[in-house]
Amino acid sequence: MNTYTLHIGGLTRELPIIPISDSLSIASFVILGDTELVTQTAQDMAAKLPEVDLLVTAEAKGIPFVYELSKQLRMKRYVVARKSVKAYMGETISHKVNSITTQKEQELILEKSDAELIRGKRIAVVDDVISTGESLLALEQLVAKAGGEVVARAAILAEGDAAKRDDIIFLGELPLFQHQSK
Repeated sequence: MNTYTLHIGGLTRELPIIPISDSLSIASFVILGDTELVTQTAQDMAAKLPEVDLLVTAEAKGIPFVYELSKQLRMKRYVVARKSVKAYMGETISHKVNSITTQKEQELILEKSDAELIRGKRIAVVDDVISTGESLLALEQLVAKAGGEVVARAAILAEGDAAKRDDIIFLGELPLFQHQSK
């Protein structure tokens, strides 16, 4: 299997290169279970973020990063937009999104109590990787529906053209791998 060597925060990881279409592959960056990487990148991101009141991420890979980042920023809470309505949820607000890694339409959902936490607050929307920016935009729109103000957009890595954006905060870059169809 082909791999991509990622150096970030003084750490090195070998990422498998995974095809996501006939002409495109990505270096699969999965932080789930990597305590060392989550801890280091959260420390690094905490130093780069402007002052915010609350962090918001989408389920699921961004959760450990936002958890650790909220600890670094001494926050008591963070908010996770779910990808399906759970039985315990009451009233909700939602927004649809198409992500490069999911390759189908999804819905991001906030329970009313989470939306109330967001209302009137300065928000950082945070993800593990920003590629097309669709997931991040959907989070922003969900935060706006809840009455929050997005003051920062952040991710551990910016993939492909996202690394050229000047409106996001990120710690490292990931290339996209174009290839010819057979």
